[in-house]
Amino acid sequence: MRRNVLLAGLLALLFTAAFSQFTPTLHAQAQSQSPSAQQQRQQFAGLIVRLKNGQYALVTGKTPQGGLAGHYLDDQKDAKKFDGKNVKVTGTLDVATNIIHVTNIQSA
Repeated sequence: MRRNVLLAGLLALLFTAAFSQFTPTLHAQAQSQSPSAQQQRQQFAGLIVRLKNGQYALVTGKTPQGGLAGHYLDDQKDAKKFDGKNVKVTGTLDVATNIIHVTNIQSA
């Protein structure tokens, strides 16, 4: 049990260190999507994590440089319930701000 707590703490520290590059990575990835994608409801899969600033985000992968890539979430209350869990998020992506306007979050 103690080993699991230590492992969880190590993972949290690793995520915290990795998020120092989170914002630029997310912004650059979002710019590559077409404007029409902004208006359509989509489903995104990934891991809900809490950033250093306390905001929750959806990590969907890694960049070629090894940083984390993903999107911010506008429904922080619902996202908090899934902190550290793999989920499917349904919503519309605002490409300009890289925020998913969430309509539903469910466990993956």
